Amino acid sequence: MAEAEDTRTLQAEPSRGLSVYKAGQGYYTRMGTVIFVALVAMLGILWAWDYLKAIRIDGVNELYVAATGAIVVGAVITFVAYLYVFVKPKSVDFLIATEGEMKKVNWSTRREVMGSTTAVIVTAVVLTVFCYTIDIGFTWLFQLMRVLDS
Repeated sequence: MAEAEDTRTLQAEPSRGLSVYKAGQGYYTRMGTVIFVALVAMLGILWAWDYLKAIRIDGVNELYVAATGAIVVGAVITFVAYLYVFVKPKSVDFLIATEGEMKKVNWSTRREVMGSTTAVIVTAVVLTVFCYTIDIGFTWLFQLMRVLDS
């Protein structure tokens, strides 16, 4: 009986193929990732289109070459994005965990953000005025000592 249990634990997990791993979880992080990848894919497609317009093949319109190359680049980027956002367990678990952690974040209120921003701006202005004053003082001192020209 113990041998039968050992053989069952050694069997590989059945293949899921290209099905969605943990469907319904991490919806917002997955969709945000898909949107970002779509924007990057558009840039890749535009790059491929411009790059491939210059390629000349006898008897083939250069528009067809550029369009085919751009479609292939877009398809590859889309497939890789699908694998990493929906199929690969490690990356999917990361996206799901990221969404879970983002729900735990204590977001600042508008009043806190405005107060912090005001404090940073006032501190930057005070430090700027202080450094400018010290610079003018040293300039005057070095001109008085004739280290700098007037």
